[in-house]
Amino acid sequence: MILVAFRSRLRPEATDAYATMAQQIGPLAMAVPGYVSHKAYTAPDGERVTLVEYESEDAVRLWSRDRQHALAKKAGHAEFFSWFRIQVCQVLRERSHDAADARPAAPVRPAISRYY
Repeated sequence: MILVAFRSRLRPEATDAYATMAQQIGPLAMAVPGYVSHKAYTAPDGERVTLVEYESEDAVRLWSRDRQHALAKKAGHAEFFSWFRIQVCQVLRERSHDAADARPAAPVRPAISRYY
């Protein structure tokens, strides 16, 4: 599993144009073979973080070389972002828990002491 962390700050005047471009490019990104998921967050200070999961580095390369994505990246450099940082990370370990999927807990038995 490969995780791409894209951190950025939008230029104030670019908000609407960026939103339009993101709506167009999003479905293309999701269609890349090996794409798993993505989530985007905006911090109170305005920093934006998008986390994208891919099955492999090959999937990341496919998206990186996509023609429409290349055009979007050029627009990002020239028009949308005042700052950005991209980190491509290999997931070394993964754990998860979902209470909705968990089996019912076994009843807890009181410990019996050998010494009264």
